[in-house]
Amino acid sequence: MNTSPTEDITQVPGGCGPLLPAVRAASVPLRQQVLDHVRAEGRAARAGIAQTLGISAGSVTALTADLIVMGLLREVAAPQPRDPGRGRPRVALEVVAEAHRVIGIKLSDEHHSAVLTDFAGNLLAEASLPIAPGRKPLEAILAELHALLARLYTAAPGGARPVSAIGIGLPGLVDHATGRVPWSPLLSERDVALKHVLEERLRLPVHVDNDSNMLTLAELWFGAGRAMSDFAVVTIEHGVGMGMVLNNRLFRGARGMGLELGHTKVGHDGALCRCGRRGCLEAYLADYALAREAATALDLPPGGGRQATLEALFARARAGDPAARAIFSRAGRYLALGLSNVVQLFDPALIILSGERMRFDYLAAGEVLAEMQALGLPDSRPPVRVESHAWGDLVWARGAGALALSAVTENLTG
Repeated sequence: MNTSPTEDITQVPGGCGPLLPAVRAASVPLRQQVLDHVRAEGRAARAGIAQTLGISAGSVTALTADLIVMGLLREVAAPQPRDPGRGRPRVALEVVAEAHRVIGIKLSDEHHSAVLTDFAGNLLAEASLPIAPGRKPLEAILAELHALLARLYTAAPGGARPVSAIGIGLPGLVDHATGRVPWSPLLSERDVALKHVLEERLRLPVHVDNDSNMLTLAELWFGAGRAMSDFAVVTIEHGVGMGMVLNNRLFRGARGMGLELGHTKVGHDGALCRCGRRGCLEAYLADYALAREAATALDLPPGGGRQATLEALFARARAGDPAARAIFSRAGRYLALGLSNVVQLFDPALIILSGERMRFDYLAAGEVLAEMQALGLPDSRPPVRVESHAWGDLVWARGAGALALSAVTENLTG
């Protein structure tokens, strides 16, 4: 397994967004395809656009002229040939970064994170807000959001300049199409019309999605998934989530709420999950599951908090405590079971394990991957590649920023 201990994702020089052209629906305008391609490349010549998208040079000229008039693309000097005295000066195209700004937000149960991004996908500012854990009413979450945005605008160059859209990722069941949240471990209410409420309060377009989808978008736009057409992301933090990219596009399922790996069942009448049901995978893997077992098996003093309990558990496992190691070993076996199911269902080219808990190396041990392979059907395929990325929370917010950026681009070019 390849492991990336980096605390934050770094944008690949030359642009952001999927590098491989997807098989797009006929309803996706060519103008949007051109703009997406230029943003992904950073700078692109018209001839390269025509070749990649399979359209005529005349069409590219007309489409890019439209985008230049709209203030979304501009011409820049391209690298000159060895003999600069021959022929006309070469030009390329780039996205007008200052044309629009968007905000990406990750809501969590310990601290919220936000980033400000320009139209080219460059990070302009970031902010975080520590919060009290536990489920809260919507009004309390809204108050925290306003405090977070105030911090972000204070850190932003140019202050509170206009923003075109906000993307928000949060754990739980989220209907991206409608912006409703049937259930989230952050909210005391159920079936919350979060998009509608936020748009009324903020007077901005708001796009809401599951936080695991946001991390998957971050990998697709800025990370290891840029040059891959199909991959899966499995997240292990306060819960267990999953995102999937198929043909360079985020897959959400028919009703927009699929791929809830953490709530797939691994046992009847099993451990109690925070969703209220028993036997869910995350009830054996998530931080509250590890802390629950640690408090009992290790007789840790109460009142120290979940994070302190997890740190004590990890320290004892590192020191060779057999009870602590057994807790991680059991969690690793359930992780192997979940990953094996992902492989059998989707056969991805790559599985990325991500989230704060991936720094617990017992969950990424060779024994876990060996058991994952042993649980699958015997065949001649090479083992699925698995990587571990221990990114910080800002990466999830960057994925939410990519969600907002996609929506703004579609709205402008549609």
